[in-house]
Amino acid sequence: MALLNINFSDPLMKALKAVNSITGKSLTEEDLKKQRAAMELAGKLAAPTGGVSLEGFKVDDIMCERIVPDLAHNPQYVILYAHGGGYTCGGLAYARIIASKLAVSTGFTVVSFEYRLAPEHKYPAALEDGMAVWNWLLAHHYDNKHIILAGDSAGGNLAVCMTQQFIIEGHEPPRMLLLFSPWTDMTATSKSYQQYDGKDPILTKNYVESVREAVIGTDADPSDPIYSPIYGGFEHFPPALVQVGKTEILYEDSALLVKKINKAGGKAKLDVEKDGWHVYQQMPLPVAGRAMKRLADFVSGEIYGAII
Repeated sequence: MALLNINFSDPLMKALKAVNSITGKSLTEEDLKKQRAAMELAGKLAAPTGGVSLEGFKVDDIMCERIVPDLAHNPQYVILYAHGGGYTCGGLAYARIIASKLAVSTGFTVVSFEYRLAPEHKYPAALEDGMAVWNWLLAHHYDNKHIILAGDSAGGNLAVCMTQQFIIEGHEPPRMLLLFSPWTDMTATSKSYQQYDGKDPILTKNYVESVREAVIGTDADPSDPIYSPIYGGFEHFPPALVQVGKTEILYEDSALLVKKINKAGGKAKLDVEKDGWHVYQQMPLPVAGRAMKRLADFVSGEIYGAII
């Protein structure tokens, strides 16, 4: 398998692994400091430097970034992208890795944002910030049919939770969802945790349980749909593409999400990379480029009615 050929001494891979490293059973101040520094380093190492234009702006107190592709730009659509990092770390520099690739692959403007992080700001602070940026887009010449929600890992959790919130409140959902290894089940009880813990080169069960405690506390029920959207409703969901690595511990988080959307009458596609790992699309590797091409084909099929 190509997984066995990963260069674990690569600076970017080392930074990504450092993000998801916990020294004990809970997230310590030292862990948090190391993770946030590693996130910044990963952003500097991996974010594409060409093919896009960047513009920073604020929505209330939320720092945001608009990323516009230099070529083949279609200004009618915007992708609202939520970065990963276990809800405990990450910012615009880290978000720029996937956000830039989304802009180049689709030809759409991408807006990323720095939601408030745990443990300083427990959930649903991140959800409130995501909804604030969504409402800002609605107030600035976009409508629900022209906004795509995207997210990786915890950001994927946020994108799904936001969609469920729209539907609960009687609002139209986004045009589609683009998700990379979304964290949809905070209970950490699916079979892929046992099957792939130790084989996943990025995530560990210990990490997931530790950041969960930092995000929702120890008294909250992790199966509550407000935290684990997999236990919520999926009626009226928009089309969704979910990309995941075959041997990552969050595999079932993606597979079950797709199954539930389709069972509820929606249209969801599970894109499994047999040689992939958690959010492998971040790496400057051919396997990541191929994934973004498949994503572009999915978007083209949904927006323009044909695969190109």
